[in-house]
Amino acid sequence: MILLLGLLSVLWGDPGLCLEQDGGFTCDGDIRQIAVTSNSVYIATEERLYQLSHDLTLINSLTQRGILKTGNQPEDAQFYRVSETAAWNSTFSINVLLPFTKSDSMISCGVTDDDCGYCEVLDLKNISNLLYREHIQVGPLKRSSVSVSFLVDVKKKTQTDTYILTAIQQNKEQPENSKCGINHQTINLHDTDNKQGGGIFSLTDGASGTPGIKSKGDVEFVDGFQISSTIYLFSNALSDQTNRVRLIWLQGDKSKTDALKSLRGASLSTSDGESSRLVASSVIPGEQPVLWSGVFSVDGGDTNTELIVFDISADSSRGTDKDPDFYTSAPSRVTPKSLKPKAVLLRSSSMTSVLAVRQRAWMVFFIGTGDGQIIKLAVDRNYHSACPMVLYGTNNDHKVFPKLHLDPVDHKHVYVPFRNQMKRVPVSKCSTYTNVQECWSAQDPYCGWCGSKKSCTFEGDCMDSDWLSIPDDSQNKMISHRVEKDTNGQISLIIHTHLTVGQEAASNFTCHFSATSSQICSQNNPPPQFPQCTCILNGTVPPDGLNVSVKFRLGTTELSERLRLTSCSDISGPPTSVLCQQCIEAGCGWNKTKCSWANPGESNDSVCQKLESGMNFSIPEISSITPSVVSSYGRNHAVLSGSNLSDVTAVRIWALTDCTPKESPVWKNTGASLTFHIPSSDIKHVASVCVLLPDGSCHSEAKITYRSSPSCSNIIPSSSWISGKRKITLIGRHLEFVEGVLHSHAMQDVRLPRDINAQTLTYDTPAAENTPKISSSSVFLKVANQTLVCSTKLSLYPDPEFTSFTATRTGEDVHITIQKKADKLQMMIEELSVWGIQGNKTHQCIMEAKETSNNEDSFTCEIQSLPNPEFQKLLIKFGERSISLDPQSLLHSVLQMVRFMLIPCVIAALVIIYFWQKGLTAEMNDL
Repeated sequence: MILLLGLLSVLWGDPGLCLEQDGGFTCDGDIRQIAVTSNSVYIATEERLYQLSHDLTLINSLTQRGILKTGNQPEDAQFYRVSETAAWNSTFSINVLLPFTKSDSMISCGVTDDDCGYCEVLDLKNISNLLYREHIQVGPLKRSSVSVSFLVDVKKKTQTDTYILTAIQQNKEQPENSKCGINHQTINLHDTDNKQGGGIFSLTDGASGTPGIKSKGDVEFVDGFQISSTIYLFSNALSDQTNRVRLIWLQGDKSKTDALKSLRGASLSTSDGESSRLVASSVIPGEQPVLWSGVFSVDGGDTNTELIVFDISADSSRGTDKDPDFYTSAPSRVTPKSLKPKAVLLRSSSMTSVLAVRQRAWMVFFIGTGDGQIIKLAVDRNYHSACPMVLYGTNNDHKVFPKLHLDPVDHKHVYVPFRNQMKRVPVSKCSTYTNVQECWSAQDPYCGWCGSKKSCTFEGDCMDSDWLSIPDDSQNKMISHRVEKDTNGQISLIIHTHLTVGQEAASNFTCHFSATSSQICSQNNPPPQFPQCTCILNGTVPPDGLNVSVKFRLGTTELSERLRLTSCSDISGPPTSVLCQQCIEAGCGWNKTKCSWANPGESNDSVCQKLESGMNFSIPEISSITPSVVSSYGRNHAVLSGSNLSDVTAVRIWALTDCTPKESPVWKNTGASLTFHIPSSDIKHVASVCVLLPDGSCHSEAKITYRSSPSCSNIIPSSSWISGKRKITLIGRHLEFVEGVLHSHAMQDVRLPRDINAQTLTYDTPAAENTPKISSSSVFLKVANQTLVCSTKLSLYPDPEFTSFTATRTGEDVHITIQKKADKLQMMIEELSVWGIQGNKTHQCIMEAKETSNNEDSFTCEIQSLPNPEFQKLLIKFGERSISLDPQSLLHSVLQMVRFMLIPCVIAALVIIYFWQKGLTAEMNDL
């Protein structure tokens, strides 16, 4: 038995132990802190500290349990870590986890169960080696996601010292009153070395005393970091009515005291003013200016969030230590500088985290959401965004924690923390794109077409310079063209390739033009020069147009493009938006009110949006869309209501950024309402909607919110009778988006929900009488055009078999007891309807109770105010089946009485036989 228990403990593992699972690391305990270095990943949970390799393989783990020995004074307490099986009386909860790579050590600080601070210095390469420990407060005593700590360098005359900067949440209603006598200020600098004067973890600064920064009111810190000598610290300064997002600059020069007194501050201004709140933060790598990205909640909650870029370069023009919220000696009545956004990159619901990286000329943002997605957004230097893409999504909608980390070894993975899990997510999936056009259209700065491998790869995976990728600025087409005409009447077709290539591929750039005629280009064509090639036409463009084929070669990669060449002067008519679009698409230019050749005209189609359509339509207005909240699979048969809808041809839905919108045709258009399908979306977000007219113009605006897809985890009851129509309740998530339920034995029979909300859905089962020998059926959820399987199957059993009933009078009422053979259906009284039949009259029997004994179920019901207990039969209904049950005949009653009377006789006979055999055995033994 002991061996079995030991084996089970090995199989199950320790309750606090993490497990490698599905490309991630899963813990039973909640994650408190994370740190990433070039050698390892460190995770502190409620009860353990883990050291992992970069692929999240376990290297080392330490229990946070130990023995706390108290002394006469709080500072005399000692905490000793114990083995897994030893007795313990305290836990070390880590609130600060800082890899100190210069000294190959890991600093971990927090609190023990006596509510006093405790710090350890561990070997960075092997956390099992304890280098130093001390009972001292560094950072917050309470677990707080709105306190931050990080290492900063302060440059002195002859050396540079490293300190621990702690910025501790301040809350007047819940102050940090440590019984251990430590009185920390809001922002502090702790020593990291015994050689720094006051000793390791000391706050003092020699003769200058103990410097620190105080805060005037409540404050929550979000992030902090150091670039060169400048320290940046972000917070939410709270008051009863408003919230100000604050940025603090400190200069890491001279000493602790000088660094803290160099305080300068600014406020970050958003579109929603003082109700905005900073949720997450990430600096954008690069040179000056210092660009920074933040996720802001613009309504104070979590549903309406924006990703915004600011220039946070330090402002040295203002005086130091003069700020309305933070001070070293006394607060100042000054108005801080207000920083305006450079760009709002994304508006979406429930963004919770952001990580910004540079990939060549592009900025790439990895964005975590409250429902478990990681979205990648590539942005060019002009802040034009490519289409966002989902890199990863959970099935359980777990929130992504605010801090994401890039793998510092391969730079190809992002570490994504959830409540009790860490995932290592690839930054791109280049291999999923199968040709040059797909690879380019992904608009992914990580991906390019490798000519030697003939596949879409990371640049580092392509061994030669024949790697074609997107250009430094956002483009809609890989190949564009324009048609120009000079003063001599010569027409030139100019082809431009929007690519970035290596030097060797660019030097081998060739173009070849061909058409139905023998020679389309003249002999004095300029030679091709990447990224452009030109064809000077022999003659003019025919009135009916000219089909042109262009073939390119870039290294070993060949590209081609087919064009329909039209004379720009032949594109004429009233100056409408339709004519303008036709002109631009032909490679011509729009010149005020008419189409012209590209050289004098405007070739950006945005100019067409300013023109009228030229058609006489009533402007449609949208008043509502039902439903307006859908799953990521969309919704069939949505209804759009409004006015002047008669001329609407389609509904246009576009996503978070300037991606290609989706258009859904309409039907049942009454002028006041129409029906359309809401398309699916890879991203859970709020999409914009407008209605399309025949001239291509789109009018009015509404919103559709995409949320997680439904899932079901349980079925109650877990079985049904084969005749069907049993009421079943599904338990799950986001079930409000389910349009119907199907079963594997009746896939054509879509069962509509009877009652539905986010967690439960009830419906009636289909019959299975025509499917012999079936014992179970898979359950599917119909969501738009998808069928999603439930994790639990439905068992199928024969219909319940009712055998008899008895009726007795009790006072003025009649009680009826109905017998049924025991089965696995677990039928409840709510599923039965019973009526007693007396002549031509039907009396409803109110169900009361159920009992089970001797392989038989008994149901009791009551008919009120009925003097006669005699019934010709009972009518019993379950599901959609009704049966008649006759009363027991006299013969049946007599036989049942005889059966019960025989039972004691049989028992007596068996006892007599037993004792007779026992006596006979004794007589045989005597012989």
